[in-house]
Amino acid sequence: MDFVTIVYALLASVIPSFIWLVFWLREDALHPEPRSLIATLFIGGIISVVIAIFGEKYISDIINDQNLRYTLWAALEEMVKFGIVIALALNTAYYDEPIDAMIYFITVALGFAAIENTLFILGPLLNGDIQVGIAMGSMRFIGASLVHVVSSAIIGFFIGYSFYRRKAVKYIYAIIGLIVAIALHASFNLSIINSSAGNTLRIFFWIWIAVVILMILFEEIKVVRPKNVARM
Repeated sequence: MDFVTIVYALLASVIPSFIWLVFWLREDALHPEPRSLIATLFIGGIISVVIAIFGEKYISDIINDQNLRYTLWAALEEMVKFGIVIALALNTAYYDEPIDAMIYFITVALGFAAIENTLFILGPLLNGDIQVGIAMGSMRFIGASLVHVVSSAIIGFFIGYSFYRRKAVKYIYAIIGLIVAIALHASFNLSIINSSAGNTLRIFFWIWIAVVILMILFEEIKVVRPKNVARM
């Protein structure tokens, strides 16, 4: 395997993830998280790819139906990212305001997307299909990466929104967020494998709409206070 090609694939995937990370970290500019924690979460997202690969291989071995398989893959990926955030961030002293949860989930999602995109781009590059590799990298930058970000951020939103609530309510919100994230991620996967090229562009359009909604959710989470949730 060509080492230089691997480096190119990594750069083509990691750099866009860093660009997205910088973009989303600006949402928490008033009380930014420690860079060491952000780096740890990003690496955690990378490690979660390895866990997901083994799980997805097992699912592939026992599930023949393509639609069910892709749905379970989406569920596995979201649950693995969920577990990484819980293990590395949600039980630390740094988790001290609602918006933090969204930042944590987005960071892990981008770490996951960086390596997943590398694996997708690497194949065409190793075969000498530079143009295909570039095209695939661009499509995943505006498509698959955003799916990971939006899906995981939704979990972060539900968890963050319940920041000032009782522990039992927090669990319920977390489960709801996880279900919504899995549904969104699975819908994207199924839409891609069952669509034509023209429909794919429309799917990406809806993903960008979801990003706009995500930005609105950031504004909502910034104003969550104990008195806000007490009324509900």
